[in-house]
Amino acid sequence: MDSLPEKVRLPFLFDVRELENSLQTLEKEYWVGHFVKQNYQGDWSVLPLTAQKGREHPILMASSIPGGGDYVETSYLSKTPYFKSVLNSFDTKPLSIRLMRLGPKSEIKEHRDYDLDENEVRLHIPILTNSGVHFFLNKKEVAMKAGECWYLRLSDPHQVVNDSDQARVHLVMDLELNEWLRKFLTQNSATP
Repeated sequence: MDSLPEKVRLPFLFDVRELENSLQTLEKEYWVGHFVKQNYQGDWSVLPLTAQKGREHPILMASSIPGGGDYVETSYLSKTPYFKSVLNSFDTKPLSIRLMRLGPKSEIKEHRDYDLDENEVRLHIPILTNSGVHFFLNKKEVAMKAGECWYLRLSDPHQVVNDSDQARVHLVMDLELNEWLRKFLTQNSATP
């Protein structure tokens, strides 16, 4: 199997106002603090839009077991038709879909997600971001704008620093790597 490119800005652009409105609908819900405490400092939290079947407690919904079963929509996704339409833009099986919020003056320390980039990949759609947010992949900054859709090879070292006074929120989608998605990733691999 050919390896995937380091990063690709996919040819999807989503409506930033609709993304923000959908986020606002869920802002008062219970965001779960990320469970891998050693990977960050400050505030990093998750709101699951899908969860593995049978995992109904919010903390269990926010985590997943690789290869651990089918994913189902949570009540949060049913409250946000636009997020659902975004997800329907991808002709592949959705796995773990969540909102991830990195609070002001917080950092996701450099780490690797070893379970990615073979059978499943992770796409990021920034919803709230600004010039004080810095995402590094292999020590190089990747500038992602709100509404864009990015594949990043996160089995490589990556880090995020939010130097701003505002939260950064991304829609983060783990998707099955099928031929449809592989074609998008390889045909657009020349993305800067």
